[in-house]
Amino acid sequence: MGISLYISAQAPDGYYDAIAGLSGDNARLALHDIIDDHTEIDYDNIWGYFNNTDIVSGVVLDIYSSTTYSFNIDQCGAYTAEGDCYNREHSVPQVWFNSSAPMYSDLFHIYPSDGFVNGQRGSLAYGEVGSASYTSTNGCATGSNNYPGFSGTVFEPADEYKGDLARTYFYMATRYMDVMSGWSGDNLQGNSLAQWTINMMINWHENDPVSQKEIDRNNSIYNIQGNRNPYIDSPNWVDRVFLWPTSITEIREPEFKFWYSNNSIYFSINMVKDSELLIYDSLGKLVESVVVYSETTSHQLNLTPGIYFAMCQNSRVKLVVL
Repeated sequence: MGISLYISAQAPDGYYDAIAGLSGDNARLALHDIIDDHTEIDYDNIWGYFNNTDIVSGVVLDIYSSTTYSFNIDQCGAYTAEGDCYNREHSVPQVWFNSSAPMYSDLFHIYPSDGFVNGQRGSLAYGEVGSASYTSTNGCATGSNNYPGFSGTVFEPADEYKGDLARTYFYMATRYMDVMSGWSGDNLQGNSLAQWTINMMINWHENDPVSQKEIDRNNSIYNIQGNRNPYIDSPNWVDRVFLWPTSITEIREPEFKFWYSNNSIYFSINMVKDSELLIYDSLGKLVESVVVYSETTSHQLNLTPGIYFAMCQNSRVKLVVL
């Protein structure tokens, strides 16, 4: 299936044994049960834990600004401009889950960040900004969302942290899948992430792979909370959990539907006219073509494990077969 360019952290032997052979929500549930019931920490102690989780060359690793901060000395307090101080940013805004425990103090989604830029973000969803109304020194921006699926105002993090934050959101959608249906936020839907957010964050995840700083942070939080972020340990599990059996990366007309049953993949498409579905492998080779008539019909695909692209008229679907 190709060579992975990801590096990964080291989990204890046997830590993820329960996910063997699983995919989709079954895999997400298995991972949830592994990382559930972590040791809850006191929120006031997070300032001190940052000294272990978010330190680079002795200074604060700030995700929202290029300002260099010193631990303890520069923590907020009041601020009036970028560069005044750093505070504790809930990447999943705490208002979305009513500041409830244990999310409120879960270090995996709490990062040191410039206080003023954090204030500009507020509780905005993450997205990709078209025309920015505000931009920070490291490229964070607020403005209208330019990513398909949501049309509100969003906050776009800097490119160098997009993968980190995507894997954070995948962690949150796994660790708290049993309670997320009671949360409310524009990046969320039901007990998971909104589909447009999944699509966008998979792009972030792929374009900004796991770095050594994420591995170090994962290991450090494991020593504090006793659980891990599985999508840092095994980045390929993002596809296995959130793309099974398909990921719609772009949708126009017609409407695609894929599903998995009895060890086979099936699809149907609502067509306004007869057309042809073309299936390409990851190298661009045509592997299957099916005539689709102007009605909703069901067809079986015989595909071996791999990544494929389904093309029909102007629509494109990324299909991951495990």
